[in-house]
Amino acid sequence: MTGKLGPDALAAALAATGAPDAAVARGPAYGEDAAAIDLVDAAETLVVAADPLSLAAESVGTLAVHVACNDVAASGADPRWLTHTLFLPDGDPDRLRTVVDQVDATARELGCAVVGGHTEVLDALDRPLCSMTAMGTTDRFVSSGGAEPGDRLLLTKGAAIEATAILATDFREECRAAGVPAATLDAAAGFLDEVSVVPDAAAVRDAATALHDPTEGGVATALVEMAAASDSVFAVERDAVPVRPETRACCDALGVDPLATFGSGALLAAVPPDRVDDALDALDAVGIGGAEIGSVEGAAGDAAGSGDAADPARPAGTVRIDGEPLAEPPRDELYPLWEAREAEE
Repeated sequence: MTGKLGPDALAAALAATGAPDAAVARGPAYGEDAAAIDLVDAAETLVVAADPLSLAAESVGTLAVHVACNDVAASGADPRWLTHTLFLPDGDPDRLRTVVDQVDATARELGCAVVGGHTEVLDALDRPLCSMTAMGTTDRFVSSGGAEPGDRLLLTKGAAIEATAILATDFREECRAAGVPAATLDAAAGFLDEVSVVPDAAAVRDAATALHDPTEGGVATALVEMAAASDSVFAVERDAVPVRPETRACCDALGVDPLATFGSGALLAAVPPDRVDDALDALDAVGIGGAEIGSVEGAAGDAAGSGDAADPARPAGTVRIDGEPLAEPPRDELYPLWEAREAEE
């Protein structure tokens, strides 16, 4: 089945960490965005994150850069270097040029250098696959697992920013057939320009105890992952989560929950109560919207039935949305749309 591994399978994979290394300040862990490596004879930490991308066919190079850099930024670092592994379904030079031009332009926009990678044709594929590794440095690594009881949960921009752009491009005709006006789809397609959270993270990282980058599975999955990494109970109000009109129109047209689909473009932050205004003001100063969507109620171990923390690769954690528990991350709701299209073909 296409999509992320389930939490238990993922925890087993994350437990395979090879040889121990004292320089690894944060290795692979459920819910974390990136690894952190203490640099020798330096006051900084190297942050490393990798992500593959294949399904957003129209903009795969652009999104691959943003998704990897977002994970680095959501760990308190400034992304600086990229390695790019590209698998193509054929030797079409126009397809290759489109993808690498997207990668080049997006990396330049973010001030990142592409320092290496690998490119080859793999005819088992039916679309390009970009696997991007981003690296950056910071003097204060911010993990997904630092949320403290009493912290407030903030979300920048809104839910399903990335999914909105995908629906308006890859599924434009389906949205049109369902009644979404062309002007709305044109505006929604422009959301692709907002999937970076590099400026969001730079604005709030000094105030945040924890940061996390919603991607596959959207805000709902990000909340589950961050609660698990923090071993905490999160309480969230659905109506407090910002959803833009274009997002609502596209998601409603194709029966997609905005909280359960690709969410790159939003940043989830846990912030102490006395720093909320600072964080929101910092976002406003750079023209980014933010909203308080919930709070950290307490440690997961304090809540009955909150989960089993016996496996350190997958800590306990609980999310309650409007009081209803969400213990498992949802499967992204765009996958059935892609699968239905493939079945028709």
